[in-house]
Amino acid sequence: MSKHVLSLLVEDKPGLLTRVAGLFARRGFNIDSLAVGASEVDGLSRITVVVDVEEFPLEQVTKQLNKLVNVIKIVELEFDASVQREHLLVKVKVDSATRSQVIEAVNLFRARVVDVATDALVIETTGDTGKVQAFLRVLEPYGIREIVQSGLVAVGRGSKSMTERVAR
Repeated sequence: MSKHVLSLLVEDKPGLLTRVAGLFARRGFNIDSLAVGASEVDGLSRITVVVDVEEFPLEQVTKQLNKLVNVIKIVELEFDASVQREHLLVKVKVDSATRSQVIEAVNLFRARVVDVATDALVIETTGDTGKVQAFLRVLEPYGIREIVQSGLVAVGRGSKSMTERVAR
């Protein structure tokens, strides 16, 4: 199996996300990451789905997704042909002895401290999946108290847009 990143352009309608996720669930596919947000066109949203499946079953799901009335367009985003990022907030346990070490790691990974308490720091970072996971491994020995992580968001490289030929 291999990871696939799908970008769906959909009408912003109640229940559509449930129907999209349901198609994957009925096939027995686990969704590794799911992010939904507004697009550059009013009334349309973009769903980014990361699944770990073989090529052929993914093709079947893609065909079924295309049959949903509110799905406008589906594009599989290859790693080399897209920009992919995750957003992470992590609360790390610190004391007077470890605070400077954690801040050094924050600077090394070009992250930001967004909240400071006497016994914890909340840190924000964005990056590809590898960077985010590496950052968490560095922070782990200090004691991670909480993690909040977005789903992967991705956009194709270059000047083309998914909404170029969408009639509105």
